Amino acid sequence: MSTAEDLYAAATALPVRDRLRLVERIVHDLAQVPVETRPKWMDLEGAAADLLEGEDAQAWVSRTRRESDEGRDDPGGARR
Repeated sequence: MSTAEDLYAAATALPVRDRLRLVERIVHDLAQVPVETRPKWMDLEGAAADLLEGEDAQAWVSRTRRESDEGRDDPGGARR
């Protein structure tokens, strides 16, 4: 059986229209899952504890946004 990464790699080779149809079908399928069996948000508590490595979450968001802005090509110098 393929992993999610393998399936994603295969999906990226599809034309955009087919990729959108695939996303639509997946979302529709997930919407049919009974509420009682869906994961609860509280079950995710602590799931990414090591991602920030002690960095404040707001500081992380600000830093990554700044880094993303700095790495973006902006030929006209205009900001959105």
